[in-house]
Amino acid sequence: MDQEMNQLENTEEKELKGAKAETMSDYEAELEASFKKVREGDILTGTVISVDDDQVILDLKYYAEGIISKDDLSNDPEFHLKEEIHPGDEITATVIKTDDGEGNIVLSRKQANDLLAWDKLKQMMEDRTVVKIKIAEIVKSGAVAYLEGIRAFIPASKLAAEYVENLEEWNGRTLEATVITADEENKRLVLSGREVAREKLAEETRKRVAKCQPGAIVEGTVETLKDYGAFVTLENGLTGLLHISQISSQRIKHPGAVLKEGQAIKVKILSADNGKISLSMKAIQPEDEPEEVFDYKESGAATTGLGALLKGIKLQ
Repeated sequence: MDQEMNQLENTEEKELKGAKAETMSDYEAELEASFKKVREGDILTGTVISVDDDQVILDLKYYAEGIISKDDLSNDPEFHLKEEIHPGDEITATVIKTDDGEGNIVLSRKQANDLLAWDKLKQMMEDRTVVKIKIAEIVKSGAVAYLEGIRAFIPASKLAAEYVENLEEWNGRTLEATVITADEENKRLVLSGREVAREKLAEETRKRVAKCQPGAIVEGTVETLKDYGAFVTLENGLTGLLHISQISSQRIKHPGAVLKEGQAIKVKILSADNGKISLSMKAIQPEDEPEEVFDYKESGAATTGLGALLKGIKLQ
């Protein structure tokens, strides 16, 4: 019986020591945090505890909580506090007052942004980071957006894949862009959406080209004529090359001997490699079709060989 009592006491003692050790460790961590000296101008990072209409409260792992007013959160006039900040988010801000009279530390994320944002923006420029931005304002020859709390300019020529004529249509739009200029000294931040837009178009085109099955017969319209062939816009919106050697089973001097711009034709897809579509009219011509000789004129008209022979002959 005495032995059992001793074992029980030893077990309870060990559990008590373990609990005390754990509690002491936690206490020491809190004690160390309480000794941190916070000064105005320090940059601190905290976790959002709560968000209301006018301010955000942060857990700074300190004896006092941090408070950031709505006006000290962002320079962006379109900033919506409750939509963009949520409990659990981490915020880095500058201490502007160590005590607001109620024991809280007053912070400003705007001031921290002014100190830290340019380094971040320069890194974005080097890494060609793609970011989502919202057009806040239309100005002469371009648009204005905010990135990392900094006002940025987007030239009209850099808004989309092609030059934008009607800028007002872009007001309030969200687009993807990259940083192309981050000049901290002159406070000049320039963004571009053109490269991202063009890459997206190229990717979409690659996917559509990949769906073009060699051997398929499709309809198209002759877009332009060149010495080496014709560019044909297919019914799926893509453009393929109809090489001069694939226009007719007969040898012709120029595509204009057979085709004209705007003409509707049927073609066979020969290949769709590396984003390029090769077409053929010759491949779908019936084998027993009578041969016709074409003679090309500068006007682009096509005449038969017989007509060419009779031209200039005077009949008595």
